[in-house]
Amino acid sequence: MNKNLIATGTALAIGIGLGIGWPHLQPLLMPEANGMAQTVEASGPKPLFYRNPMNPAITSPVPAQDEMGMDYIPVYADKPKAERKPLFYRNPMNPAITSPVAAQDEMGMDYIPVYADDEASSDADEPAGTVKIDPVMVQNIGVRIAPVERRDLVRSIRASGRITVDETLMSRIHPRTEGWVEAQMVSRIGDQVRKGEDLLKLYSPQLVTSQQEYLLALDNLAALKDSPFEDIRRGAEEMAVSAEQRLRLLDMPKHEVQALKERRQVQRAVAIESPFDGVVLAIGAREGQYIKPGTELYRLADLSEVWMIADVYEYELPWISVGDQASLSSAALGDKSFTGTVAYIYPYAEAKTRTVKVRIEFDNADGLLKPDMFANVTIGASSRKQAVVVPSEAIVRSGSREQVFVVRDAGKFEPRLVELGYSSDGWVEVTSGLKPGEKVVSSALFLIDSESKLREATAKMMESLADNDTAAAPMDDLSMDSAEMESLSMDDMVMDSLTMDDISVGELEAQSSSPTETPLMDSMNMDSMNMDSMSMDSMSMDSTNMDSTNMDSTNMDSTSMNSTNMDSTSMNSTNMDPPVTASDGQHTEGAMKHD
Repeated sequence: MNKNLIATGTALAIGIGLGIGWPHLQPLLMPEANGMAQTVEASGPKPLFYRNPMNPAITSPVPAQDEMGMDYIPVYADKPKAERKPLFYRNPMNPAITSPVAAQDEMGMDYIPVYADDEASSDADEPAGTVKIDPVMVQNIGVRIAPVERRDLVRSIRASGRITVDETLMSRIHPRTEGWVEAQMVSRIGDQVRKGEDLLKLYSPQLVTSQQEYLLALDNLAALKDSPFEDIRRGAEEMAVSAEQRLRLLDMPKHEVQALKERRQVQRAVAIESPFDGVVLAIGAREGQYIKPGTELYRLADLSEVWMIADVYEYELPWISVGDQASLSSAALGDKSFTGTVAYIYPYAEAKTRTVKVRIEFDNADGLLKPDMFANVTIGASSRKQAVVVPSEAIVRSGSREQVFVVRDAGKFEPRLVELGYSSDGWVEVTSGLKPGEKVVSSALFLIDSESKLREATAKMMESLADNDTAAAPMDDLSMDSAEMESLSMDDMVMDSLTMDDISVGELEAQSSSPTETPLMDSMNMDSMNMDSMSMDSMSMDSTNMDSTNMDSTNMDSTSMNSTNMDSTSMNSTNMDPPVTASDGQHTEGAMKHD
């Protein structure tokens, strides 16, 4: 038994020893495996430091563990990015201004570098100005998306105006003859009058005379009605009818004419009656006043129906049409409202208010609506069925055009021009440019629109630079090897009138003294010049100074002067200094100098 215990203890001791000493024995027993591990570790990136997984502010230069036993996370250096070369630099305040080198504007702001990959488009058919924004940034700036949809547009036009008298129910009463107001029964403005009610009594000499003539006509008719002569009877009847019509034309009431006929007594004063039920709006004459046909005695109006003249703005006119229902409300009426109908749209606009008047008719049987009362009206305009609409805040208005930003993909927004129709309750009709089902941006438009304009301006600038590069074609391959000059000839050149008399010696000396103005003819080649017909008969070289003429390399070996005529050449005062020896076997030339 002791032997078994000893054996068991020995085995445990050996196992524990191997477990503890294995890391130290492994390099000795397996050197190849250890070398491979070191190679793999050396080939990988080396951490800069180690960071606490729970608290990134705590770091360690060597591997470590936190209190919870979690290993620190190694942090490696970022791979260096390939250096990009800017295409150009753009003014931060004005994208149209660029510079090929880094610069600053007047405010000291650095120009923004523009790189090739910034301007490259992932999609060839993307329009200029397409904006790409990181989804995180889209969330941060509060971009909201709204769908393009079809819906009925119903709009209520709100306007204000004033109550007026129905012009078709208003009357102005004038006398038909001159006279005096004998008595006045209605003498207060605002009084209610009934149809046929006497307004005043008028005394008129003309009316008295006409009554007398009517009575005489009636007496004549009574005397001649039994006459055996038909013409006499008919004449008496026509005279009575004519006298009665005259009284009616002078506005004598019908019942008074009948009373005159029955009583056969002339009335001094004749009554003027009201033509309808209404209200007295104005009185133009008083009792005892002399009046003429031009005098307005009364102005009456029937207020059972009234008009409202509403002022409607120009842009709201397309929604209104004759026959639309309208609801009237006023502070003077409390919660009571009236329903009317649009009867007429006036064909002109007010110059000062830029509004158009719309006439609406209302029933006013109870007389609550007073003339010149101010009121508000709501016109239930006609609706537009199934119009393509977007929210009004999705429209970017620049004065000359309207555009929206269409969502093409996540974080990608395309600017698109649209044509707008009517608007109502926060919705705008789009007549062209969008289709139902598309999505548009409805918020944060200022930031997206600014970025879009920058990108569009840069794209146009790049196109302009590309066009300029294409237009500037290289001239390295320009050659004149094939140019034919065989027909170039000087045979017909005439130099008879060539003279140098007017050239002063001083000018020639001044030119010859300036090294920059000395004509160099070192490389002039005249081998194939044809001067057969050159004439120098009239050439004068009396004062020619050619001391500084440099013709060291002039080659005139093949110059043909067979027919050159120099008979009249004057060289009396020409001084030809000793010849100067030319190098390389060429001809010598002398300097001619004026004495």
